[in-house]
Amino acid sequence: MLSNPTLIFGMLGYNCPMTILLYQTDAYLKEFSAIITTVDAETRAVVLDQSAFYPGGGGQPSDSGSLEAAGVIYPVDKVKKQGDDVLHFLGGSAPLPPVNSASRLTLDWVRRYQLMRTHTAMHILCGTVFRDYGAKVTGGDMDPLKGRMDFEFENMRAELVNAIETATNLEVQQGRDIRVKILPRDEAFQIPDLIRTKINLLPEGIQQVRIVEIVGLDLQADGGTHVMNTSEVGKIKVFDYKSKGAINKRIYIEVQ
Repeated sequence: MLSNPTLIFGMLGYNCPMTILLYQTDAYLKEFSAIITTVDAETRAVVLDQSAFYPGGGGQPSDSGSLEAAGVIYPVDKVKKQGDDVLHFLGGSAPLPPVNSASRLTLDWVRRYQLMRTHTAMHILCGTVFRDYGAKVTGGDMDPLKGRMDFEFENMRAELVNAIETATNLEVQQGRDIRVKILPRDEAFQIPDLIRTKINLLPEGIQQVRIVEIVGLDLQADGGTHVMNTSEVGKIKVFDYKSKGAINKRIYIEVQ
């Protein structure tokens, strides 16, 4: 979801080809090979020619896992996107592999899949609330199996929250397919209600817009990872709600 104001695309100035973002078209890729194109010894970061690691943004945390090169296994503690590059920050104290090294990377799949289920749960919540009440999103954040989302509501009470929880779980049980498309910006913005956030946070420089559709429920611009069907999400539990302003109400969910 493009619902986090901290989503910033910076520039490092590295003279290397852009990282191919494998996660954009295959969220289920657990292992992959890549060539190291840039090494920054000071920050212990490497850039790869391609990556399945999600670099964080839109409220979804970055992936973690491991990188193996020249017989050494390095923990990948954090991933960050800057410009066209994806930086993989390597833990440990072993000397970093050199540029042009072949590497094999493995995601922490348990964590990634939990985030996929959680992110999809939040889209189900967003789509259900928009459909039933017309309320837009004003913010959101998530951790594995837990998240919060802010909506434009003047009033929120227990009966309303219970109705929202019931409706979202009905959508999970529908077993709706989830489709991903990448469209030219002009074509994407012809889709009604493509941006479900109060403020359009999609940077002007993004010319190819990734669209995530929960068939029959939700369609919006989004850069994160999702499951293939709502039935994979599990039960969505609303465990708290709060008022964050006159027309800003926060709903907390966990995925069970």
